[in-house]
Amino acid sequence: MKRIEKARAAFESKDIEATKKAHSAKALKAAAEHHKTTGSYVGDFVYGAIDGSVTTFAVVSGVVGASLSANIVIILGLANLIADGFSMAVGNYLSSKSNIEFIERERKREEWEIENYPKGEVEEIREIYRKKGFKGKNLENAVKTIISNKEVWIDTMMKNELNLIEDKTSPVKKGAVTFVSFALVGFIPLIPYFLSFFSETIKASVFQLSVIMTFIAFFFIGSAKVYVTKKNWLISGLETLLVGGAAAIIAYGIGYFLRGLA
Repeated sequence: MKRIEKARAAFESKDIEATKKAHSAKALKAAAEHHKTTGSYVGDFVYGAIDGSVTTFAVVSGVVGASLSANIVIILGLANLIADGFSMAVGNYLSSKSNIEFIERERKREEWEIENYPKGEVEEIREIYRKKGFKGKNLENAVKTIISNKEVWIDTMMKNELNLIEDKTSPVKKGAVTFVSFALVGFIPLIPYFLSFFSETIKASVFQLSVIMTFIAFFFIGSAKVYVTKKNWLISGLETLLVGGAAAIIAYGIGYFLRGLA
């Protein structure tokens, strides 16, 4: 468990001793070293999984609503799974890469300004800390301390002036995690249709089984969002279940009303 998560847990239980441990010198040092070298891909996995399950099940529902065969469900479902998953993964990769490049460019700009017009950058630091409530000698000491270390100076400008925080995650890994989670969880609504080729019992209630399996997936993936949103797991799970169910109902309705075109 990360230091911040321990601090949150201590806050929820109002545990003073746990709070002290989360703020110990050892915990702070370990957290700082971890933050420098790693990033989290939990959000990419969760949101890829949610999108995969919702969109694939919407395709299944639309095809069933149109009274088309199980073969069509599999064809369209797999096509959506691969194409939409790839599109989402590439979109995540390009977005992350662009954000990293923008931050790097802004960092180079700040470095150039410090080297070529330090007076202006010193005034910006002074204004930042003045807004934080520093005055007089305390303000000047804070400014002097910050500008004495170029990296700290740049970091301060990036965070406090530009509201930019460097992302340590890899765009390639973010895209890969998104695709894998999209494909794995998005495949769940199709499982009964593949199994129906081997079992007449499953074939007789294939859509009902798909609904049950998908809704369970909706709930558990929604619950997993708490690792990103920190919301109540039950509420988070029910929200995703409702959103996925609504998407499926809409898709089923459209397929039903347009079934004569197939």
